[in-house]
Amino acid sequence: MTLHVRDATRADYPAVAAVMQAADPRRAVTAELLEVSAQKVRSSPRGLHLHQWVAERGGEIVGFAGVAQWAGAHHPDRYHAVITVPPGHARRGVGTALAGAVRAHLEARGAREVRAAAAEDQPHAVAFLTGRGFREVSREVDHVLTLDAHPAAEPDRARLPEGLRIVALPDFIAAQGRTAALEAFRATFNAARADEPRTVPAAPYTAEEIEEYLAHPLCLPEGILLAVTGAGEVAGLTELWLDPAEPERLHTGLTGTARAWRGRGVATALKRAALEVARARGTREIWTQNDLTNAPMLAVNARLGFRPQPALIQFRLGEIGPADAEATNDE
Repeated sequence: MTLHVRDATRADYPAVAAVMQAADPRRAVTAELLEVSAQKVRSSPRGLHLHQWVAERGGEIVGFAGVAQWAGAHHPDRYHAVITVPPGHARRGVGTALAGAVRAHLEARGAREVRAAAAEDQPHAVAFLTGRGFREVSREVDHVLTLDAHPAAEPDRARLPEGLRIVALPDFIAAQGRTAALEAFRATFNAARADEPRTVPAAPYTAEEIEEYLAHPLCLPEGILLAVTGAGEVAGLTELWLDPAEPERLHTGLTGTARAWRGRGVATALKRAALEVARARGTREIWTQNDLTNAPMLAVNARLGFRPQPALIQFRLGEIGPADAEATNDE
């Protein structure tokens, strides 16, 4: 049957979610999440770009592709691409057809850098990218902790440096007021992101983007824990996010410490406290993802009992120069 590639619509998202889930069952995707993500890109004041396609054969959606710009790594000439084909339709020209649509679109836009990813245990996906000129730039590894196998922790406040206490974000907002609390949160959030190992400079989040970030349907406000000073400064933070499909699984978002407080056990205390929040919710597993070069956080996760999973390999085609990359941090 003839393969047809066309622009994706909102009505396609349930079928697209099924395609993506079949291609990688470890990473849950829902139509709601696809719609939220698309709306976030399209409504961004940064003027981000998004375009998506589906491949159809015999009236069935058998593949998906998309290109997008991300607020957290924005440059006007940088794009992130995804091409997804489920195993039952692999090696039948679907990926090649979608890649052709993506390439033509990006060439027309004058893209100077394209990012994509593939799991290391999916060699066909790795070969698909490398065969098109992409080169590996980094590896990120999921780590999983099964809470049933992890003993309950002692109260973690005793593990914090003197002058700090752990509070959940909603309680911090109630005590400080929303504007002051989110500004303190944003300052440490941006500082931690800027210092993470990454091959793309972190664009700092604006106050409006932080509000949008916290309004995400998978955000768990009571799972965002802060180590705060008596003056209302945020010395460190960690985040727990909901899983779109598995209610007994949570995901760690950002964990980071303000520069003045690093090397003093703040991140470990926060992550231990997060385990107890998760345990109280009846959580079975916690997943977290780290760059393989992030030795301090990998050591924290290892001490807590997280087990590594196959790596997600990040690839790049083309490159934006250092001077251009630095400009992405301007607001």
